[in-house]
Amino acid sequence: MRWLGLTWPTVSCNLPFVATYQAGDGWDLIADPTRRAIVERLARRPQAVVELAEDLPISRPAVSQHLKILKDAGLVSDQASGNRRVYRLNPAGVAALRDQLETFWNRALDNYRNVAAEPTTADEPTEENS
Repeated sequence: MRWLGLTWPTVSCNLPFVATYQAGDGWDLIADPTRRAIVERLARRPQAVVELAEDLPISRPAVSQHLKILKDAGLVSDQASGNRRVYRLNPAGVAALRDQLETFWNRALDNYRNVAAEPTTADEPTEENS
């Protein structure tokens, strides 16, 4: 196939790899603004692809691709309803993210407590004050 003087192999080999549609952990997945928007909408109520696409600046096929990634990661589930699929948040997947966040938060608080409990140089006795 020839297109403006370029051949298909030279074009496809020289395009940068975009990791947009690759699965990662839950945090990587919801770091994408579109997927985060989908998760926020599904937190309100279950919705079909058509409903989600109405509020997003992307096509229905693109919404479907994002939903597939979220589903593969266990963050959303779907159920057939007539000729469409209704998506909802998967409580187990969201709970796993929440557990990770609680772990990070508790570690940060513990580290803060440890630093706050350490004596400062002004609190330590010096030879002059002894």
